[in-house]
Amino acid sequence: MLRFFAVFVIVCGLLTPALAQESVANPRAETGGAQTLDDIMRRQSQQKVDDEFRRAETGDAEAAAPITAPLGTRGGQSDSDQWRGMRYDTADVTTQSRGPAVTTLIQDGGMWWLKFREGPLLIYGAALLGGTLLLLALFYLIRGRIRIQGEKTGRTLTRFSGLERFGHWLLASSFIILGLTGLVSLFGRKVLIPAFGHDAFSTLAIGTKWLHNNVSWAFMIALVIIFAFWVAHNIPNRTDLVWLAKGGGIIGSGHPPAEKFNAGQKIIFWSVIILGTSISASGLSLLFPFEFNMFGATFAKLNNWGVTGLFGSDPLPYPLSPQEEMQYAQLWHAIVSLVLTAIIFAHIYIGSVGMEGAFEAMGTGEVEEQWAREHHSLWVEEVQEAEVHRSKEA
Repeated sequence: MLRFFAVFVIVCGLLTPALAQESVANPRAETGGAQTLDDIMRRQSQQKVDDEFRRAETGDAEAAAPITAPLGTRGGQSDSDQWRGMRYDTADVTTQSRGPAVTTLIQDGGMWWLKFREGPLLIYGAALLGGTLLLLALFYLIRGRIRIQGEKTGRTLTRFSGLERFGHWLLASSFIILGLTGLVSLFGRKVLIPAFGHDAFSTLAIGTKWLHNNVSWAFMIALVIIFAFWVAHNIPNRTDLVWLAKGGGIIGSGHPPAEKFNAGQKIIFWSVIILGTSISASGLSLLFPFEFNMFGATFAKLNNWGVTGLFGSDPLPYPLSPQEEMQYAQLWHAIVSLVLTAIIFAHIYIGSVGMEGAFEAMGTGEVEEQWAREHHSLWVEEVQEAEVHRSKEA
């Protein structure tokens, strides 16, 4: 008897690896095709889970009970089957409402967007804005305010006309309003709801959303105005390379020659134009999600050009549902807006506490002649040559 038992144990031990291999080959054999412990653990650790085994489990009409069965026609689809069909957008759904998005009752693909928006977008966005303010504060403590080095003349030069300053301040004020209301939408659930409660935040969110949507038109109009006024003065040239090499007088000593706009201002200008235009386009996509779609067509072209293959990546998703279009547009809108806000922080710093005499350029349009000579010497020469030419003609 003992010998028989020993032989049985040995045989079981030899069969164990084979059984283990079979279970590895079919890991869902013991769960009847349902998710396994490994699936649950991977999902909890934010890893990708292959759910193809669930997508196909949406019922079978052939499996319905016959009409002569005791319980009648029970159908071939359980409640779970029905919900999986809705989740993976394979169910044949009809609704009384009509529109391009009404038949998508559950958009399972949006979970990645929700996780990114509530996680990395908030964390890195706050780090970008907070880090920029911290660096500017440290720079001010180390460098201090950039003063006018020479003796002030008491004479002024007209730097910007009234129309130019109108375009600038329309852009600046609308951007500030859009930035503040956008931050409420982006960080409100995490920051404001715990502080003020759901009711107060609801009222604030409704108001800021209305303000954000309508002030956006002023921002887009202002973009066109400043582009028309200043694009000719912001074409890069060799003078800008010298200015950058010498740190623009902000880092180091001395002030390199510059035209009406120096290299730093040109960087700000093109950042505002390019990023601002991109923000406006994605904003229009959010305002009119069924009429103006950016990403589906863009992804299709990139796939056709084989761009993703150059980086060893899978093709970009296409076609996109209206919900997916809005999700991509919202992320792009937020990311580009955060980057532009960080750049504008530096612009505001230089134009206010960072440099003596800089604010007057947009405040009154008139600048101290000595300030202009130090920071825009080539422009001063142009202005004076134009004055001499006009006096000769008179």
